[in-house]
Amino acid sequence: MTRPALRLILLGFFLISASSAPVKKTQDVNIYSFYINSTVTSRYATTIITSRVANRLNESQEIFFEVKIPKNAFISKFRMTIDGKSYDGVVKEKADAQQQYSQAVSQGQSAGLIKSVGRTLEEFKTSVNVAALSKVTFELTYEELLTRRLGKYELLINAQPMQTVADFKIDVHIHEKPGISFLEVTGGLSTNDLANAIKTTRADSDAWVTFYPTREQQTKCKDCDKNGLKGDLLISYDVERQNPNGEMKVSNGYFVHNFAPLDLQSIPKNVVFIIDRSGSMHGKKIKQTRLALLKILSDLSEDDHFGLITFDSQVDLWKRELLKATKANLDDAKSFVKKITDRGSTDINAAVLEGVNMFKRQPQAGSASILILLTDGDPTSGETNTERIMSNVRKAIGSKFPLYCLGFGYDVNFDFLTKMSLENNGVARRIYEDSDADLQLQGFYDEVAVPLLTDIQLNYIGVSNLTQNNFALYFNGSEIVVSGQITDNNVESISTEVIAISKGSKVTYQNTVTTKDVIDVPSEHEDFVERLWAYLTVKQLLDKHVLLEGPEKEAVKNEALKLSLKYQFVTSLTSMVVTKPQEGDVEVADKPKEGKESHRPPVSRYPSFTPRTGYGPSDYDYDLLYASRPRVRGSRPSVRGSRLRVPDFYGRSGYYAFDTPNRAPTHVTRTLVAPTQSAVLAVRNNRFLLPADGQTKPLCFDVPIPHKLKLLQDSALGFSMNGKSRGSKTGFQQIIIHYKTNHHLTINTSSINYNDGQNNVQYLWGQEPSQHEQEGIILILRDNEMDVTIGSIRVVIVLHKKRKDVFLWPAVWQQPKNVTLSGILGKDKISYEEIQGSTLKIMDNDVKASWDEMTDYRFPSAPVVRCWLVPFQAVMNGEISDFTVTQM
Repeated sequence: MTRPALRLILLGFFLISASSAPVKKTQDVNIYSFYINSTVTSRYATTIITSRVANRLNESQEIFFEVKIPKNAFISKFRMTIDGKSYDGVVKEKADAQQQYSQAVSQGQSAGLIKSVGRTLEEFKTSVNVAALSKVTFELTYEELLTRRLGKYELLINAQPMQTVADFKIDVHIHEKPGISFLEVTGGLSTNDLANAIKTTRADSDAWVTFYPTREQQTKCKDCDKNGLKGDLLISYDVERQNPNGEMKVSNGYFVHNFAPLDLQSIPKNVVFIIDRSGSMHGKKIKQTRLALLKILSDLSEDDHFGLITFDSQVDLWKRELLKATKANLDDAKSFVKKITDRGSTDINAAVLEGVNMFKRQPQAGSASILILLTDGDPTSGETNTERIMSNVRKAIGSKFPLYCLGFGYDVNFDFLTKMSLENNGVARRIYEDSDADLQLQGFYDEVAVPLLTDIQLNYIGVSNLTQNNFALYFNGSEIVVSGQITDNNVESISTEVIAISKGSKVTYQNTVTTKDVIDVPSEHEDFVERLWAYLTVKQLLDKHVLLEGPEKEAVKNEALKLSLKYQFVTSLTSMVVTKPQEGDVEVADKPKEGKESHRPPVSRYPSFTPRTGYGPSDYDYDLLYASRPRVRGSRPSVRGSRLRVPDFYGRSGYYAFDTPNRAPTHVTRTLVAPTQSAVLAVRNNRFLLPADGQTKPLCFDVPIPHKLKLLQDSALGFSMNGKSRGSKTGFQQIIIHYKTNHHLTINTSSINYNDGQNNVQYLWGQEPSQHEQEGIILILRDNEMDVTIGSIRVVIVLHKKRKDVFLWPAVWQQPKNVTLSGILGKDKISYEEIQGSTLKIMDNDVKASWDEMTDYRFPSAPVVRCWLVPFQAVMNGEISDFTVTQM
């Protein structure tokens, strides 16, 4: 009998991954072969990871495949081979895959996920049930365009098979037509004990790096142990640049032009550093910022002009005008930097506009102007609406110079910084809170420290569908890459022209290359130029999609989607669906957003049946309870009207309005009949209700578990509430509230602990009702509720007990007006419009929704309500990865 097929869905939009179980490390599972093969041609890298695993048991078991890949890469192929049969991934539009996912039902182990790991990697994980004494082969392919920074390209390869492997190999082949000027291999796998396992070979235009460690050597690296290799190989290289016009490569009707001229004089720069000194920069952040600024100031050229701005709710200037980087001025500036201390809130709008004004008050002809903003949080003072801030900054800058935004840590609104940078010809970079944060800051500055060209325009004759071909600045150690399609495949030559401004003068680079001279791509990679063009085009279209609105936004999205599907890239718009033999499980795994993790959990079900949604007939009896008061056995609340009475936690009656049709109750109000004690419900997400402004039907959305979530945060007040969800069960096992720096309320399912920095107060659930007041904090403990009021924020944590199952659920019952709170529960309500069928218009976006039901755990009675189930991103203005925390 054939077993049910499982669909593994890899979504390209950004969510959060659940923590995964460790790979089984006993000899019951034997990874007998592990290959990583990477081919780099003209900076475009294609890497294939192949793992062959044997199940040594006399019974079937779950076999895991876990690898780490660069964050900048697109997965383009995944295959599993079992008993000679291959199961290939197919990339589909996200909506199609989501529909497939929503209709599916799962149980058992997770099947696949992608999550962020550190600064530069994402972890891909999947699993499959393998029969007794059988084998499985996993194969994952990903592609990326290597970016030149500080004069080199870097190819990062991670190896962590979780056990020693008899046949372990890493093979890297680099082909660069101009020649390879230098090659270096570093990383945690290049230690002395493993040095003789690494071999490098170089020819005129090629280099090979191999890493073949023995089983004994696989336990010898810095972070290795008896479980085998655990680390990276970092292969750095650069190419010869004898032709100032750059390098052209043509293949199969596509071309790529790499432009990075040398021997240019640096252009004097005007740089203004805008430094956040708000209270959240306290401690190590502000110290590391000072250290980095002191080093950066020392590296300024005498021809440079610079300014310093510090800000919290107030904006302060070191000097009102830009000053030349003389020794005296630098010494004075360093004294100013040493006195920067943290305080106050965050007025990003006023600070950036003041930086722009410094350039306007003192324009410097023949120079390059650069704004660098460093912040660690959201705007909380002055203008706090991010859309208005971006509009103000965009109008003020007027495309005259770039704005670079550095986001310090994970509390920062990185989406806001990214969009503001892109709108102003800059980039955003996350600075990780670590011991080397000052070096990260300095490293970013080094990338933009030496401008060589401004206003660069690259023109081509006889081509179309160009990627970006105009750039504000070209920095020493970087590279400009342009790709496109050749309109006439019979053309024998391509003409190029690059026009730019060098130090004090206009420069032009002109060249004509014959296509016959540049077609030297190996046959197995003859389509690499086309795939490079597609990769670069999709990346740039996704950036544009962030910036545009209305029809233009939709057109850009459609074009990016079309290319993603054609070239089978897993991006933010696509999903990879894999069908494999396994007893019913469905998983959605998502490419994470920068610096965060990503995962969508599987739909869950009762083992014995599949519940239905909507108004269709059901084979099961459903019962809906809305009141906390006792109910007569067999009675039902009335649902024929448009409103249902739901008492609040004080017993006051509130109303939820429902537009329910006049149908039989079993088709309208439904709660699953409780399963028997032996039944186990596999829960994959927590569902949250979001009241709708002016609508009778609320919205709801799912958040995968388990996770540590940022539930609510008011940075200005110094308030935060985080929750730790429970494994595969509904609700939270712990909720912690922080207020200012010394007040901490820890709520568990058995006890409640409050600490004010000096004294500790403990409560037990079920004890006599009690109240505690201190420094504007009011705590009220009821039988199964902890009522917390801090300033104008009031939250209630409800303890739910369902037979032997005990969990917490948070509810926000009061929040300050005209203040934007962040977190999963930060939205008070939202507006939407029903367009047609199950399509809603939410914040000017058409959103597919399903009419579903949920248990409203904000109330002790846990009523079941119906709601429009919508994707998380549709209502929260971000990805789930933006709402997780690493520490409670």
